[in-house]
Amino acid sequence: MKKIIYLITSLTLCFILIGCDIGKDMTNNPTKKVETMFSNYQTLNEDVLKDLDNVLAYQPSFTTEQRQRYRNLMKKHYQDLTYEIKDERIDGDNAIVTVEIEVKDYTKEKANADLYLNNNQNKFLDEKGEYSETLFNDYLLEKYEQTSSKVKYTLDLGLTKQNDEWKLNELTSDDYKKIQGMYTE
Repeated sequence: MKKIIYLITSLTLCFILIGCDIGKDMTNNPTKKVETMFSNYQTLNEDVLKDLDNVLAYQPSFTTEQRQRYRNLMKKHYQDLTYEIKDERIDGDNAIVTVEIEVKDYTKEKANADLYLNNNQNKFLDEKGEYSETLFNDYLLEKYEQTSSKVKYTLDLGLTKQNDEWKLNELTSDDYKKIQGMYTE
């Protein structure tokens, strides 16, 4: 009986130890790191919201109310973002994960709003008859809020293995713009 208990205890410990190593390896790979990044956007992770607030701090043309509208718009945008991992290529301590994302097409809305502005400048004049960026931003935000148009982008995200841990490389400006639905070629 003691031998059976010893054998069961030994096997249990082996499974626990092996399970811990397997669990670690299953989350420490390039694809999982990219999935975690996009999950952070979808769940509005604290770091994602902090980055959004930092971006908004440098929007001098927005009023306080417009910043809040844009913040709410982007929060919904991130939650609605979808992605699909297409490929993972590992070369030593470097990797590229190709991912296709689908986001709202704010680039199209911005282009349409600019065209409307060019053809209807009188719609954006203040009481003094001068162009009002605030009026235009209200119009633009309304168009962003109403859009249902989506676009797909492909991103090739680089990762580097450091101390046996895969780390996502800094995203490019174009990658951020794609995630935000604001990319223009």
